[in-house]
Amino acid sequence: MKKALLTPLVAVCCAAPLSHAADTDLDSNADHWSGSAELGVVATSGNTETNNLNGAINLTQESVQWRTDYSLSSLYSSSESETTAERYSGFVQANYKFDTEQFWYVRGAYEKDRFSGYRSKGSTSTGYGNRFWQQADDSYLEASFGVGYRDFAIDEDSVDGESDRGSFVRLAGTFEKHFTPTSLFRQELNSEISTSGGNTVNESISSIQASIVDNLAMKLAYKVKYTSDVPSDTDTTDTETTASVLYSF
Repeated sequence: MKKALLTPLVAVCCAAPLSHAADTDLDSNADHWSGSAELGVVATSGNTETNNLNGAINLTQESVQWRTDYSLSSLYSSSESETTAERYSGFVQANYKFDTEQFWYVRGAYEKDRFSGYRSKGSTSTGYGNRFWQQADDSYLEASFGVGYRDFAIDEDSVDGESDRGSFVRLAGTFEKHFTPTSLFRQELNSEISTSGGNTVNESISSIQASIVDNLAMKLAYKVKYTSDVPSDTDTTDTETTASVLYSF
């Protein structure tokens, strides 16, 4: 599974021109890394035995000309010793900055969700983005538009339907607001609209975090994902509520 996840991500990284390395050599202060790691655990025993585990690692590498985002996340849940959710996903997005606001992006994403009815989901896309509002405290509003190709492979156990392979239009937006130096609200909206008769996928992720001490924070997140046409015995809408401890660096 790890090999399958890393392969498409490495492929997208290779799309970034070698000039990125040259820019870093010319200005050693231009390359900056930041990121966060989060972990949430819930376990109960007695009348009901449940276990829930979610984790994520997010990294951003920024230079004068490039901003590259890396993300890996996982979710596992069980009840009465029976697995009820298991998902692993990741993406890499390289943004070539024309200026402080406009950029061109190349993105690759991969997901393996045991209970989605799909064996795997992979996609690549490219397009234009604009961070048209930003403030000194790092609050910003960003939107992007692009086109791509995806391969949603139907699970081998599914008795109906065909794999969703083809082109799509991608619309995305991110709003991040720092209410205080120690609190943050973030809203992400993503939509992939098939242009080849496949699925439309809409996703909303809302989160809020507040610092506990130093670089540690508590994070609450709510995710809604809608897929217009899914394999049998699966729902079109998935919701997910998570609470986790986040470490920023």
